[in-house]
Amino acid sequence: MAKSKKIHLWIPELFSSKGGIQVFSGFFLRAIQNLYPQVDLEVFIKNDTNQIIRDYLSKTEKISPSTTRSEQSLDLGSNYVELLTANSERLASIHFHGTGTTKSPLRTVIFALRLILSAIAQKPDLIIMTHLNFAPIALLLKKILGIKYVAIAHGVEAWDIENQLLKSALHNANLILAVSNYTRDRLYQEQNLALEKMAILHNTFDADNWKIAPKPQYLLTKYGLNPEQKVILTVSRLIKSEQYKGYDKLLEAMPAIRQVIPNVHYLIVGKGSDLDRLEQIIRQHDIQDCVTLAGFIPDEQLCDYYNLCDLFAMPSKREGFGIVYLEALACGKPALGGNLDGAIDALCDGKLGALVNPDNSEEIADTVINILLGDYHNKIIYQPQKLREESIDNFGFERFQKTIGDRLQSLI
Repeated sequence: MAKSKKIHLWIPELFSSKGGIQVFSGFFLRAIQNLYPQVDLEVFIKNDTNQIIRDYLSKTEKISPSTTRSEQSLDLGSNYVELLTANSERLASIHFHGTGTTKSPLRTVIFALRLILSAIAQKPDLIIMTHLNFAPIALLLKKILGIKYVAIAHGVEAWDIENQLLKSALHNANLILAVSNYTRDRLYQEQNLALEKMAILHNTFDADNWKIAPKPQYLLTKYGLNPEQKVILTVSRLIKSEQYKGYDKLLEAMPAIRQVIPNVHYLIVGKGSDLDRLEQIIRQHDIQDCVTLAGFIPDEQLCDYYNLCDLFAMPSKREGFGIVYLEALACGKPALGGNLDGAIDALCDGKLGALVNPDNSEEIADTVINILLGDYHNKIIYQPQKLREESIDNFGFERFQKTIGDRLQSLI
């Protein structure tokens, strides 16, 4: 009888918080489950505790077949975890290993030792990591045991790399999957990596969580808006280190926008350390009456916020991809992004939205005005159902899973 294949999957975090890499890792794990049901899968999670993992696994056993998808995701508290539970029998057979109980920075050392010792003992056929920082450990194992490894590159962690060991690990990887052409191109240009070992694996999303719907009355009431009023929306972390998101440029453009559309309103969803600077910009431009900083909004309400807006705008310039664009498109909303980063991929080179120079407030203002007045040249942005269908066709989970299968075919 042939020996079954074994994969080790290394993940920074999966259950204890929700961020871009965590969500991606959840989708990736489910895709591996579906693609390779006979493979022995060992999942090593750096920042989750074994107790958190057990808690989530126990919740999967309590979900009845009659429970709706929305009820499942609310019960589990994270939409991407609900996706994992779709095959709960297979999930229960996967071996999870958490290291979150060890305090940092010792946790990094313990996690590395666990990865090394487990690989020596089990000799997996392939190691896959959803964060580049784990790559040096995989390089060591490749040199000792000849184990192949795949690294996934998202955004800022893949740019301006100075660590020589990490550079060597990337050059020796069997495959690097980048979530956008922007991330791949930066890695290629900065690290001189071989293009033949690099491929694109775009982010995905759960389209069932995002629906086309009328503007919610409770939000219109909450923010004192009327249904005909034009609303611009940004959903983003408001962190000083991520000022490249472009919400400040939109604030600078608001005086010009409201000259043409007097009752326009800009709603920013998110929280973080950049809030004081944004409030200063708002006061400086005297736009307090047409801008609302909504703060943190729970996941289960975000779809309502997308449906409240007439335009989703985030003219970023260093976004690895931008899942928020997909969420807006799946709600049938026009989307505006920057023309210098991963938003190019998310908006399909402008086919599904508007791409602007993120450093040019005047261009941002002109494009926003054209879109809101119905004068934008790409008329697909005014076809909600078409936007939804195209976003699912290009970035839905089925496409994501098929791409993984194609990329890993020669390695598994």
